[in-house]
Order: sequence, then structure tokens, then C-alpha cells
Amino acid sequence: MDHASATAHRGRIRWLGFLLAVSLLTFWSPPTTALLVLKLMPSNATEGNDVLFLVYNRSDDLVGYSWYKGQTVDRKRQIVTYNSATQDSTNGPAHSGRETLYPNGSLLFQKVIPKDTGYYTLHVLNAALQSDLVTGQLHVYLKLLKPTVTSNNLDRMEHKDTVVLTCESEIQDVTYLWLINSQSVQNSTRLELSKDNRTLTLLYVTRNDAGPYECEIRNPVSANRSDPFYLNVLSDKTSTGSFQLNVAGIIVIGVLVGVVLVAALGCFLFLRRTGRPPYPAPGQSFPSMRNYYTPTQTFTAGLTTKQKWLLSFL
Repeated sequence: MDHASATAHRGRIRWLGFLLAVSLLTFWSPPTTALLVLKLMPSNATEGNDVLFLVYNRSDDLVGYSWYKGQTVDRKRQIVTYNSATQDSTNGPAHSGRETLYPNGSLLFQKVIPKDTGYYTLHVLNAALQSDLVTGQLHVYLKLLKPTVTSNNLDRMEHKDTVVLTCESEIQDVTYLWLINSQSVQNSTRLELSKDNRTLTLLYVTRNDAGPYECEIRNPVSANRSDPFYLNVLSDKTSTGSFQLNVAGIIVIGVLVGVVLVAALGCFLFLRRTGRPPYPAPGQSFPSMRNYYTPTQTFTAGLTTKQKWLLSFL
């Protein structure tokens, strides 16, 4: 009795499986032709590069096809159309002069610019007047120039000052990454990153925070990193020592200037008294000591002849 029941149960399972298979065959059948495929190479491009809109699984009985800027078939946004019978192509209103159409339906886009970002649609028509559409999306990004690191504080005192470093980039649509000693920066008790990671705040800097600091900008196709940036953090001792050195330097300079002024004054008085420079002119030698006045001659230089005669008896 139990054996007959088991046999009937297995029979019902086979019957249900057969009905399921029939249902699948009724509501689903494999496609008679392969689907049209579009691949952008690359889909993320850098400004100035070329992009190929490569078409796969194109049928051989096509009457013609057309490319459009956007997701729909719009004559005002037609780039180019191709007639298979005449093998002629005609440029549309959206043709920029940088598109080249190939016989297999592929499209070469040369020297793309950010304005070229968007959707592109290929519309094909076969001999049975059946059409097919396929759409691809292109992203064009600007070339990333090297960013720079700027600081809000030039005189940084240890354990007192907070420093804010900013990553300056001419291109806004980028992501930011900070590095200290070539290591990625994470939020900590003394390091704070802004929501967009563009600024890095250092709380109560120390001399160990000298750096180097680097910021890196990225987009889906490229990256660029700034030059290393170093912090000059001063302590109270360093500041006092620097002040003392500055005062000593000023004193030394003052003494040297005084010596120069005294020497210049002495030369001026000598020239005024003797009527000749203390040094020989260029190309002349020092005069002989015999040409100078003796002490007696110097003393009697201003006396009259009679006075000199009286002095001769002394």
C-alpha cells in the first residue's frame, strides 16, 4: 500500500515538471538574431584624447544607420547618417568636424572636450524595415594640473598655533587626498580633514609636524600631486635665541659703521689740512719721507724771516 502511494507521488512530480517545461517554452523563445552592442573605448576619456564608439553584432542586411547626440532619435541632434545602397554618409546638424564614420557603423570621435560628455545613440534599419537602437555614455575630464599647498599661518608657535593647509586646484570636480611623509592622512586628535578633504587642520602644532605635506587630486582618468610643503614651527626658546642674535648683530653692524665714519672723517681732515690726499693717485708711488717737513720746518712754516732769524740764536 505504501509502495503504490510513493509511485503515485513520483508520477505527480514528473507531471508537474513537464507542465513547467511546456510553460517556459510557451512564454520564452531564444532571440533569432544577436543584439546590437555598443562599446566606448574608453568611456572615461581625458580632454584631447580620441574615443572609438565600437559596434558589435551588426547584421549584414542593413539599409542604413545614423548617430545622434542624446538618448533619442532627433534630427536636430543627428551627427551623421549612412546609406548602405549608395555607401554615402551625410553629416547632420550635430556634426562637429571631429567625427569619422566607418562602414561597419563604428564612430571615431577625435580630440574630445568636456562639452562632448553625454549620451550617444546609434539607430540602425535593416532590409525588413526593422529598426534597432543602442546607446552609450561618454565622460570627458579635464587634464589635472599640479595643485599647490597654502598655509594660513606663516609664524607658527609650538603648542600654541593652529595651522590650516589648503589644497589649491584650478579644477573643482576632483577628489582630494593628503599625505604626510608619503603616508595617507586620517582624522585624529590633532588632525582634522574637511568634508571634501580639501583642507587639513593641525591643532597646536609641534616641531614634529614639520612635514613634508603633499596633496593629491584625482578624477576617474588621472591624478596629480603637489610639491612637498614644509612647516617651520618655532618654540619660545628658539624665538628668544633668535631675538638675542638679532640684537647682537645690530650692535656689531653699528660698531662697524662707526669705525668707517671715523676713518672717513680723519681722511677728510687730513686732506683739508695738507691739501693733498693721504694716498698716492693711481699709478703713482708713495713719496719719499725726505719730501715731508721736519718737525722744525712744520713749526716755522708760518713765521716771517725776522722771526726765523731771532729763533736761530735760541
